[in-house]
Amino acid sequence: MFIYGQVLLIDMSTTDNKTSKYSTNTTKDAATATGAANNVTRIVDAANENFTKLVNEAGKVQPQYAQAISNLQQEYIEAVRNAIQTITSVEKQFANSNSGNFNNVVISDTAAPYVQGFVKQSNDFTNNIIRIADINNQLTINALNALRENVKNANRTVEATAEFNSNMARAWATSYSAVQQQFATRGE
Repeated sequence: MFIYGQVLLIDMSTTDNKTSKYSTNTTKDAATATGAANNVTRIVDAANENFTKLVNEAGKVQPQYAQAISNLQQEYIEAVRNAIQTITSVEKQFANSNSGNFNNVVISDTAAPYVQGFVKQSNDFTNNIIRIADINNQLTINALNALRENVKNANRTVEATAEFNSNMARAWATSYSAVQQQFATRGE
């Protein structure tokens, strides 16, 4: 619209019509304005089509990315679980070994009360970490949901702004035509 308005102003200043320097009633001016409007429309349509293609292509690949990331996370979880089980299994073998080489690794029976306390503290510590992780996960999920709502609100804002600008463009075009007609009738 801004470009369209500039084209009209340029055309009005170079018109060959002798009746008024503000007159745009000539066939040449109307053809130039229509051509300029068509050019702007073609550019905007091409931009719309190209941006839509880019977004659609990104939308096609997004589920594959999400699945690949999920698969990687699952594989990582399985690898960590396997590593923990393997390491603790080897440690148990060392502790249960009757070989003389590993007797200094085994904890004596006199340390049994301390072992119970250590196991309890370890369990409590693990449960606390799980609770912290649950809270952190819920906060993250809530933040992502809030972000999603913000994106929805931004989209609605863009739509409302576009509607406002469209209404403003129609009002400008209507008033611009009326002003042109006033100047045309004054010049006659």
